Amino acid sequence: MTYQLNEKIKGIKPYEVPKGRFTVRMDANESFLSVPQAIKKDIISMTRKVAFNRYPDTTAQKCRKAFAGYYGIDPDLVTAGNGSDELITLILNGFFERGDKLLLTEPDFSMYAFNAHIAELQTVVYQKGEDYRADPAEMIDLARREGCRGLIFSNPCNPTSQGIRKGPLRTLLRELPEVLIILDEAYMDFWNQSLINEAAEYDNLILLRTASKALGGAAIRLGFAVGCKKLTNVLQALKSPYNVSSTTQAAGEAIFKHPDLLKEGLMDILAGRGFLAGALAKLEADWKATPYAFHLIPEPKTNFVVLCFADKSKHKEIYDALKKKKILVRCFPDFLRVTVGSTEENQAFLSELTAIKNGGE
Repeated sequence: MTYQLNEKIKGIKPYEVPKGRFTVRMDANESFLSVPQAIKKDIISMTRKVAFNRYPDTTAQKCRKAFAGYYGIDPDLVTAGNGSDELITLILNGFFERGDKLLLTEPDFSMYAFNAHIAELQTVVYQKGEDYRADPAEMIDLARREGCRGLIFSNPCNPTSQGIRKGPLRTLLRELPEVLIILDEAYMDFWNQSLINEAAEYDNLILLRTASKALGGAAIRLGFAVGCKKLTNVLQALKSPYNVSSTTQAAGEAIFKHPDLLKEGLMDILAGRGFLAGALAKLEADWKATPYAFHLIPEPKTNFVVLCFADKSKHKEIYDALKKKKILVRCFPDFLRVTVGSTEENQAFLSELTAIKNGGE
């Protein structure tokens, strides 16, 4: 008799990241801006003070305080994590029991379903409507009908670039008082509909944030959960004692101590989004009568845009052609997701996209 894998891990595969070198990376929704030089100097200075022979501060106190100061919230309601991915894993494994029903939305971040599977939860899927918009009233009805214990979704949504405004979110929270709602605001720096300043008012809300998108800190793997004191106490107990390294804590503290520089960078990203979306809207109008007709999901609320080609085979065709030119975007069966890049990267993408269309006709 040999050791047998259990059913839930049989056949699972690692998260796939494209291999190879690319001159333009517009696939992972990272910031095209590195942290400013002034912040880098602070990171280096603070890292030099790290006692590498000692375990990290288990509460990440200084880092949490800097994060809380940036967003104007109480640091005692914040839990730091090794990326928000760790926090999602903790929440789904700790706050729920085997067989509990978790409501997911589709499309949404793929790791929610993966982690729900590992936590042995039943999943109920809410399918979004036209232009991938979610209707909170329909989500409430489905959660009640199915007896869901939890609901997790990104707002604004990865990978669709759309979002739900504050008012309907508040209704969702009030109408589902017995449902734990995990609200992933990884992209909310690019929009103005955050509930982060209201999280303490609800005992059924855990809100997630990350340093990986607008803040240019993807390399340090730093995420945060915000919730009322009851939920925060549980999260602090669930996490491993030293889950965030001392170097990550130092880097995070340094980043959040420069709010003016962070906001300058955010404005640059938003300007790039405006340029890219405007240029693609023009192509959408110009290409209507061609085999490359596409629909640009309007009013993106993230640092990426979404293109839906009428001929779905074009998604893979364009993805492969761009890849050959060392330009990487993200290909989904129903659309292409394109991260906002620098001015040069945006121009390179648009030029190659046009060349692919002209060569394919």
